[in-house]
Amino acid sequence: MSAPPVSSAPLTVRPVRGRADTAAFAALPDALHRGDPYRVPSARSGRRALVDRRRNPFFEVGTAELFLARRGRKAVGRIAAAVDSRYQALHDARGGLFGLFECADDPRAAAALFDAAAAWLRERGLETMLGPLGFSVHDECGVLVEGFDGPPTVMMPYNPAYYPALYAACGLSKAKDLLSWRVPVPPGGEPPEAVARAARWAADAPDVRLRPLDPCRREADLAAVRDIYTDAWSGNYASVPMTGREFSHAMERLRPLVRPELVWFAEVRGEPVAFTFWLPDANQALRAARDMPLGRLRTARAARRIDRARVILTGVRAAHRARGLTAALLAEAQRAAFRLGYTESEFSWLLEDNRDANRYAEAFGGVLHRRHRLYRRGLAPRPAPAAVPAPTAPHVPGARR
Repeated sequence: MSAPPVSSAPLTVRPVRGRADTAAFAALPDALHRGDPYRVPSARSGRRALVDRRRNPFFEVGTAELFLARRGRKAVGRIAAAVDSRYQALHDARGGLFGLFECADDPRAAAALFDAAAAWLRERGLETMLGPLGFSVHDECGVLVEGFDGPPTVMMPYNPAYYPALYAACGLSKAKDLLSWRVPVPPGGEPPEAVARAARWAADAPDVRLRPLDPCRREADLAAVRDIYTDAWSGNYASVPMTGREFSHAMERLRPLVRPELVWFAEVRGEPVAFTFWLPDANQALRAARDMPLGRLRTARAARRIDRARVILTGVRAAHRARGLTAALLAEAQRAAFRLGYTESEFSWLLEDNRDANRYAEAFGGVLHRRHRLYRRGLAPRPAPAAVPAPTAPHVPGARR
């Protein structure tokens, strides 16, 4: 399908100010991508909460500016530029972030948005920007660059196939790829024998106990997830420690989706030291409600037929990484997924250079099926086209000058 022609109306990019701009910023993905058969729209209330400085706890530790591009009166693109002092302290003292990018297939509008974000960050003394992130790697992040053949799984971003070309045209280059693996749940839920042996070896240690999340001590178990996650992800690419309010906010969003049977812990001498956190792919149900009457009823019915889970997090405290606990936890979670009727899982996202995580995905029979990309761009002003000198008349001997 060919892209619609770009409007010739005047292009403007301005910071978001007031309720009308905020509403247009939140609604833009619906306006741009309505009709895409694979898109699963998120709740607009959630999109507004993400950019609400009173409701999103990111704004307690960071700052951001939102920009909206319009051609005439029609919104055609958006972007956020952000500064996170944690990211600067841990990864790049002169680095800023960008995210929430959405744009029509309009290279001039895209370039103007990226230039606006770059200028805002440059004014704050920064030299590079990384993204797209929904303010941090704890939110949805990355641009889909491979695997446009189906809808995204829960909490994974989706974008049209023309986005990578827009990024390249605007001077952004690859920083890191994020991989998604499709993993079949075999009959009985049993992993391949090599993985099963490693799992038994880890689980049979006398001081190790594996257990699912306990609904009667839910808050304590979720607090353990946060503690292990903070330890396990320290030093990971672009990762920053979550504040208590950020973690609570994230868990509140996940609460309706969590199934205790799909969250497993490994304890060593009674202390939780590792976990794996799987979610039912709620997007399968949400697609059933899109643009239809009785949407909630359709969603409720479709939820009973969810047959895929997403492995969103697996973490092991650094001091216990040699014990093989990841294999044991993933094996138990996969058995539970089989008992619940799931036929496949998605391991996502995994950093392309996380050798151990990607090996586990392969060992469980996974097939690489999607790739998202983080991009980086320097913030030096883009050079203007070189001036072409005016032609001079050729010198003719004897002529007057």
